[in-house]
Amino acid sequence: MSNLDNRGKTFENKFAHDEKLDFAVEARLSKLYGLWAAEQLGIGGADANTYAGDVVTANLEEPGFDDILRKVRADFDEKGLDISDHIMNAELEKCLREAKEQINN
Repeated sequence: MSNLDNRGKTFENKFAHDEKLDFAVEARLSKLYGLWAAEQLGIGGADANTYAGDVVTANLEEPGFDDILRKVRADFDEKGLDISDHIMNAELEKCLREAKEQINN
């Protein structure tokens, strides 16, 4: 029974570790995406970091990235920026790759 307990504990630890990494990647992606969106909106310096923080917070609303896409889309529309959903999604994928690379290194 001891080997089974150890094996179960190992799986639990791996699951917890993977969940922590996934959360870190999502947070990093959200920040990178927020910084990109801030640049598109003409926001710079400390204000860009604040905006990126708002995007990170928006990502906590629901699983996945639809919440940050909605937030950024609304901000782009409010500013009258003509940035397609395709471009937004491509940038999101790019940020995801970059976030995974940063977290795993």
